[in-house]
Amino acid sequence: MSGKKDCDKEGCSALELIDFKNALEQFQNLVEKMIIQKTKESSGSYTNDDEIDYEKFHTTIQTLFGPTVKDQNVQAFFRKVMSNPNERPEWLEIFGCFTGESDGLSSPSKESMVLLVSEKQQITHSVVKRKDVIKGIVKVPLLHFTVTASQRGVLTMFSKKMKVLATIDVEDPTWITGCDFLPNLKYVVAVTESTVILWDYKSKESKSDGFVIKPMKNCLLCVCTVTMADDLAKDTILMGDDKGYVYLLTITSDDFIMKQSKAEKESQFKVLDSESFDIPKRKLHDDWVGKIRYFSALKRFGSCSTDSINSFILDDIKRLEDHLPVKEFSVPKGVNAFTYCGKAKVIVTGGNDRILRLWNPVVNFSPVGKLLGHKHSVVEIVTNEKDQHVISLSCAKVFRVWDIQTLSPLQVFYENHGTPEEMNAFPMVFDNDHGMLFTGSDVIDIYPLANVIQDLKELPQTHEKSLNVVLYNRAFHQILSICTESVLKVWDLETGSQIYQIEDAHGVKTEVTCAAIEINGVYLATGACDGTVKIWEFESGQEVKALPLAQHSSDEHRVLKIVYLKADEGQHAVVILDQRGKIKIIQGDSAQTDLYVTWVLPEIVPFPRRNPVVYLSLKPSSLKTQDFFPEIRLLCNTSSMRNDKETFLSSVGIKCFDVLKVEGCRLIATGSANGEINLWDFESASVKCLRKTTEDNQGSGVNAIFFLTHSVSSPRKRSSVSHIPSVRSDASPIPEQGSSLDLHEEENAKSDESNTEIKTEETTSRKNSQNPETSVQLLKAKAGQSPILASAHESSCIRLWSIQGNLMKELLPFSEHPSGPLTALCTDIFTKILLAGSKNGYIIRWNMASFLEDPQNEKNEIKEELCWRAHATEVVELFIEEEKNVVVTASIDGSVRLWHAMTGYYFGYFGQARKFELSDTSRLFLPSDVTDFPSIIKEESKHMEKKKVKYPLMLDKDKWKSLTRSPSDLEKAGHGEAAHGFKYFKALSPEKLQPLKTFEFVSKEAGAVFGFLPIYELENTSELSMPKSLQRIRAEKSSHKGQEKDPDSIEDLSQDK
Repeated sequence: MSGKKDCDKEGCSALELIDFKNALEQFQNLVEKMIIQKTKESSGSYTNDDEIDYEKFHTTIQTLFGPTVKDQNVQAFFRKVMSNPNERPEWLEIFGCFTGESDGLSSPSKESMVLLVSEKQQITHSVVKRKDVIKGIVKVPLLHFTVTASQRGVLTMFSKKMKVLATIDVEDPTWITGCDFLPNLKYVVAVTESTVILWDYKSKESKSDGFVIKPMKNCLLCVCTVTMADDLAKDTILMGDDKGYVYLLTITSDDFIMKQSKAEKESQFKVLDSESFDIPKRKLHDDWVGKIRYFSALKRFGSCSTDSINSFILDDIKRLEDHLPVKEFSVPKGVNAFTYCGKAKVIVTGGNDRILRLWNPVVNFSPVGKLLGHKHSVVEIVTNEKDQHVISLSCAKVFRVWDIQTLSPLQVFYENHGTPEEMNAFPMVFDNDHGMLFTGSDVIDIYPLANVIQDLKELPQTHEKSLNVVLYNRAFHQILSICTESVLKVWDLETGSQIYQIEDAHGVKTEVTCAAIEINGVYLATGACDGTVKIWEFESGQEVKALPLAQHSSDEHRVLKIVYLKADEGQHAVVILDQRGKIKIIQGDSAQTDLYVTWVLPEIVPFPRRNPVVYLSLKPSSLKTQDFFPEIRLLCNTSSMRNDKETFLSSVGIKCFDVLKVEGCRLIATGSANGEINLWDFESASVKCLRKTTEDNQGSGVNAIFFLTHSVSSPRKRSSVSHIPSVRSDASPIPEQGSSLDLHEEENAKSDESNTEIKTEETTSRKNSQNPETSVQLLKAKAGQSPILASAHESSCIRLWSIQGNLMKELLPFSEHPSGPLTALCTDIFTKILLAGSKNGYIIRWNMASFLEDPQNEKNEIKEELCWRAHATEVVELFIEEEKNVVVTASIDGSVRLWHAMTGYYFGYFGQARKFELSDTSRLFLPSDVTDFPSIIKEESKHMEKKKVKYPLMLDKDKWKSLTRSPSDLEKAGHGEAAHGFKYFKALSPEKLQPLKTFEFVSKEAGAVFGFLPIYELENTSELSMPKSLQRIRAEKSSHKGQEKDPDSIEDLSQDK
């Protein structure tokens, strides 16, 4: 019997298989007939004999496959075949099955996370009925509400935190096809196949839940609200139907009273007669209206259809009444979804051809871009306005995130939950206020945007080679960048777009090593590896003047740094530093076609070891050729002084310099590879050697040097330096009359001009005593607003020096990771913020406003506020722009990057396709080569404080007595335990301790260890003594047991007695 049953089962299954194959073959023949019919319709040769319409197609499918095929899958398949006869759908789609888009899907751990799929939230309660799907999701911006409508008639209103505020089950036999919110009347509007429902979500105990407008002649498929604030008592809605018509319906508050129809019995909604409304309509499409939306920014509405001719319509709502021509966009195989990005000002459409097209709203004959990647029909598109991203969804439940600016894919993920019938009904909306993507199926899925976005696909690159120069032209708000290949580029700071570029500025294969912009931003000076210097017009990029190439040009003539002193139509003057350590002034005037050298600063100076200060006699006649710095000549033989133990030679291996030329102050500071700094003061006619004697010179080399001047009334004027983007020079020279320098020069001018010499300290001090006016004026220049010199060192520290040569402050970066040697310095125009860049790519920010107001006050500290990693390699230069509140950094990695000055958030890099969004600081972006997050230091005082800790552990004798056990308990427990307790506190006896100085870290936020235990030192070894009561108990116990006494205990008892 069992064998017969098995044979019957096998025969039945084989018969079923044969029946399914026959049914499938008949189904494919039916599809072939439909394709032939559609092709003949397009050519105009079709007759209506044996026409296959939807009713006949649906009946045939039910006969072949039975109730296993869902109506909505049959409907979707029919639409796809009739709209796309050239592309035959897979037969699996009639059963709601799709082949997945496996290609191009990346794992969440490796992808560039834009939407956090792993942190998806689901809302399941009070949304849909059983075997129901969500047909519409709407975000209400001002009220922060979310409205959902399910196919079987469940309308739900959610709060900002996605809690249910109100819900209703619509008693309507037809299905809901779409919903929206009326902002003025405060109603939820939903359309069904034959009615328009107006739900009053605030009516909880009233007799009616709202109104229903019926009957509607055609099947309504979509609805949207026209957002216009011209009348607060009315709302306008747009609707599309299955015949290609678009309806315009205006509803006022009076209509709820005046246009009610008499109902025979009480119902859920009060009925409004559709015949009493003036509803203009116009046939815009030759197929179903898939979606309809109104764009308030364009003051236009859009509607789409699978029609290949009138695929997408974008025009004013007045066209629905006046029947004037409308703007049509034709797309092969039609449009299923569309959206508008206000920032990019583009319309994005998608349809059955699986291509996303970007359109200019005013140009309808050709798209401006295409996005390829989907393998199935696109059914929904939304826009992330803030980031200018487009999120598209295919019928296979594959999400793709695109960048509109770069036309590149950012993320792909797949939604695998749900049943097959949900794939054709998958609404989606993006909440731009909170950065969340909402999708609907049998549940609501919420995908949050990533708070930290790291672009793993694109390495920031502004130049192909490493950078030498980055400067900021404050007059034009433009940035200059120069790489080692001598490619000069100019960028717009706000947008990041390139303005122009110059290649081979100093000749083929001649590296441009440094540059400077004069204070008015009109002229640019560049220096090259062969020693040449050129002057350019910044705006046009035209060459003005040049310093000719030297006859014996070599690497020794390489220009390291350049500073602009003066620039106008008649004269140009710059200060340069070459590879040999020579500092020169190069000038050019209208009478000369080329630039020429007018002044040279001695590169080697012998200093006394006891007091490294040398006073100079200056040559006044040199000011006739250049009016910036007087000439200095060294008559002593420096080579003979190399073996002199009483002197040392400084300024060996000069790496950087800075110039300060303001009223009452003319200074040049140079930094060397051995850590020594020479400060040339031309007002006091002296040169000082600044160095920290307690440090090994091997690791203290000076990489950057910078003058700091505090101005209360107005920001300090400056132009750019090659390595340090600042200059202090006025366009006009300093008046010569009445200055201390002139008194000094007039007295020296009486002697022979060639007989200049280096004065010793005694000679100059005697001279200053004979000229009291000189010392008075120097005191006035140095009082109150005395400049400060900042130097960045290989030892990762910044030192602040007074112009008298004293070390005022030493700053060390306080960060989780070592920053490495500091390589660049800059300040803002008010000299309140100090920024430093390091060899490891870190940027450190200090606030020094209070310190510069009164450097002598110990309470005025320099506070470190922020530290972040900007590059993976060495920072070459940086500057801060106060108006935009941004920091620009450049590195040897070839990129120039833009950061938020207060938070260290990444905006992008110069050279990227996307424009900068400087107003968006809500989310943290990271470049592909940086993984460290910015560290905000919230410390209000120093990071490390020196304290004296006094006895944190003390013995409370009263409390100890209350806790001490009775003598009988001690006798049972033995003497050892009590002695051990007293021994512990005896070691901490205050009389035997001396507190030592300890360090305590007080920055909890920075991740440092908090609260080290203090270190104690005992003067003498404390002798352990036992109280007499315990000695007596111990003696009695030992004699009672008859044990021999321990020698140590006998000795202790004898000592106590």
